[in-house]
Amino acid sequence: MKPSVLWPAALATVLLGCGHSTEHFVLPDRVTDFSALYESNCSGCHGRDGSHGAARPLNDPNYLALVGKEKLRDVVANGVPRTAMPAFAKNAGGSLTDQQINVLTDQMEARWSRPLDLQIVLPPYSAELGDRKRGEEVFRGLCSKCHGESGIGGSLVDAAFLTLASDQSLRITVIAGRVDRGMPDWRSHSPGPAMTPQQVSDVVAWLSAHRANSVKARGETKLP
Repeated sequence: MKPSVLWPAALATVLLGCGHSTEHFVLPDRVTDFSALYESNCSGCHGRDGSHGAARPLNDPNYLALVGKEKLRDVVANGVPRTAMPAFAKNAGGSLTDQQINVLTDQMEARWSRPLDLQIVLPPYSAELGDRKRGEEVFRGLCSKCHGESGIGGSLVDAAFLTLASDQSLRITVIAGRVDRGMPDWRSHSPGPAMTPQQVSDVVAWLSAHRANSVKARGETKLP
């Protein structure tokens, strides 16, 4: 999402009648229309309809099911440290009230989520890194068809990409996929069964190791 750096002083609705116009002003912190809030705060990164933006699609049932309502609200309110996702809550330095954040997250879920098959068990949203050696084996077996055995396809092991992608971001992408880029979710990597939670953690560990190796090669200090 993009920060609301330049909020307009007011949103004006022009009502025509009696040969003259009357302007009705709404203060920025009183705006509760989802479309207006989303357009001003989210569309620049996530796309006008929740997809086809530079950032992860929000119009994605898999992602919304994975992140959950409580965590989604936390991400919108407090942002994600060391990423391009800023905090939007006023008490975190942003410009939105609690009510406005509730409107955004409530409507994202109402408009873009859908119930998953009851037999589908999502891997956990977050988890410790797994074993990178096992992760390499999983990657070659399930991901190399599109990305190549070394991960060069799609620049998954590119230093610039990994600098911008946190381990949590990698995990979300492995599980939810990227519908806007044709990347399948954790269930669709092969004709066989879905990836297990352990396989997800192992693959993320293998990818994350390339970031650490790149930092060491450049002699830089890794961020905590």
